Amino acid sequence: MMDMAKKKTAEELNYKVIAENRRARYDYAIEDDLECGVILLGSEVKSMRVGQTNIAESYAAVEDGELWLVNSYVAPYKNSKMFPHEERRRRKLLASNKELAKLWAATAKKGMTLVPLVMYFNHKGYVKIKIGIAKGKQNHDKRASDAKRDWGRQKARLLRDRG
Repeated sequence: MMDMAKKKTAEELNYKVIAENRRARYDYAIEDDLECGVILLGSEVKSMRVGQTNIAESYAAVEDGELWLVNSYVAPYKNSKMFPHEERRRRKLLASNKELAKLWAATAKKGMTLVPLVMYFNHKGYVKIKIGIAKGKQNHDKRASDAKRDWGRQKARLLRDRG
């Protein structure tokens, strides 16, 4: 019998998370996601390796045919004195023209936005960011998500106690 669950490749399993936007899945209904590269300075990469990054308040935007990560925080690297970086500068994201057209079309729809979900080092050591095409949830949607999550926990607890 074949396993119906999607198997993760070794590349997907072998990465180190730099920053995660946990609130994004609570505030937004994620319809699709996309992996992008990030153009960074050397001091930013060193700061990320130490783990001083935050993408919780950031968002992505398509402007003039380019994809940008706006308002992400990368702490200054203390040993970088000659060429320090700006903490909240706009960082260019790397995506193909086909993917950019798809993102632009999605954000042209009412209520759709581009939300960074997770930033990580991939198996080759490159910084990647996963961008979600999302629609904002309203309060009743959030309550339904909470109820579904609580029921899942309760169900797991019951099965664990009985089995």
